[in-house]
Amino acid sequence: MLQQIKTLCEQHNVKVTNARSSILEVLKNAGAPMNYEQIKEKMKMPMDKATFYRNIAKFESLGIVHKFESDDRKWYFELSSTTHAHFICETCHQITCMDVHLGEVAGEVKSIVLKGTCKECKA
Repeated sequence: MLQQIKTLCEQHNVKVTNARSSILEVLKNAGAPMNYEQIKEKMKMPMDKATFYRNIAKFESLGIVHKFESDDRKWYFELSSTTHAHFICETCHQITCMDVHLGEVAGEVKSIVLKGTCKECKA
């Protein structure tokens, strides 16, 4: 895992630090987008909020991480892979990644958020 994180940082010309490695490790192991509190809970080292957001901003500017705002007014982060949609259940607030093919779009799409009721809550 550590080698994958080092490789990712090297590809983007960003120095590997303990803080950056810790954030990227959590995001790499995540099955879904995570907010600050969720990431902080999973990190192996303590980190103040300013350090976290400074590194996230760096990752976002380099295209390593992308973020979107959920209906709970929190920012969620995940490693950038392909542009895809996120479905947010308005009842349980669970976020699910969706594979949506955009076809040809005029410009660069950074996030797509769909809202509704998930199957579990609808049942």
